[in-house]
Amino acid sequence: MTSRRLLLLAARILGVCLVLSAVPATTATATTAGPPVPAAAPTVSEGEVMPHLQALQQIADRNGGNRAHGTQGYADSVAYVRKALDRAGFHTELRPFSYGGAAGYNLIADWPGGDPNHVLFTGAHLDSVKQGPGINDNGSGAAAVLTTALRVADAGLKPTRHLRFAWWGAEEGGLVGSTDYVRKLSADDRSKIDLYLNLDQAGSKNTKQWLVVHDNEHGETEGQQAFEAWFAARGIATFDIGVGGSDHESFGNAGIPSSGFSTGISDCIHEACDDLANVDPQTETTSTNALLGVVWQLAATPAASRH
Repeated sequence: MTSRRLLLLAARILGVCLVLSAVPATTATATTAGPPVPAAAPTVSEGEVMPHLQALQQIADRNGGNRAHGTQGYADSVAYVRKALDRAGFHTELRPFSYGGAAGYNLIADWPGGDPNHVLFTGAHLDSVKQGPGINDNGSGAAAVLTTALRVADAGLKPTRHLRFAWWGAEEGGLVGSTDYVRKLSADDRSKIDLYLNLDQAGSKNTKQWLVVHDNEHGETEGQQAFEAWFAARGIATFDIGVGGSDHESFGNAGIPSSGFSTGISDCIHEACDDLANVDPQTETTSTNALLGVVWQLAATPAASRH
């Protein structure tokens, strides 16, 4: 998560905590109604998610303790994710950009099939800061998105909407990679994206509620209602936050509706201690299953045209 957005998100989280302490505990659990998660939606175990985080930790360990933009650690992280996607049958592409005098890359993966005029887009940033390995921020989001994509392939999913996934570069520099990607889209291509879902810090320890993005400016309700319904069905508390602080802001700035969620800022944000020990495996697994359930649901849902 970019440094210049941290104070804003921290303030939101503080506001959440103050609200939680001021009202009865029963109001902390989301009750927003929404379409049920399809029974066919898969679930994953800790053993299917955490190995990706272990791989990212090993990459950082081999490369000076980080996976930052412009470093071999970031290049190796992209290679790891891309190899898994290529083996699973995705069409992958590296989208280059330049920042701070160094080459950067976004990794884009498309699953064959679905209506190309209605794209369900899911992403997370893959880079860390130079101070640490970035396993919660944002290896956790990147691993959840990768696990979801691989389960799509395992199931041979035939979606109604076209499914696209992304792993963004240089988010820590100020949403650089995702901004570059969106800026280079034609107006027609932007209009084909029904919804962008973003994960940033999906495995924070001591998580009491999941922070769900509400894009009120663009009237987005489909994504946030689906996430809140998934959590509510399991008795998990949620609170809404606005668009900002991570890569969904790049999409929102271009008028593309967005949602997603975070588990809040961890104790080791942007430090060397943001390693495997900074991720709660149960929280990471819950986040991944929430994303899986919502992607499965929305992939099968026809959407009204945004043209």
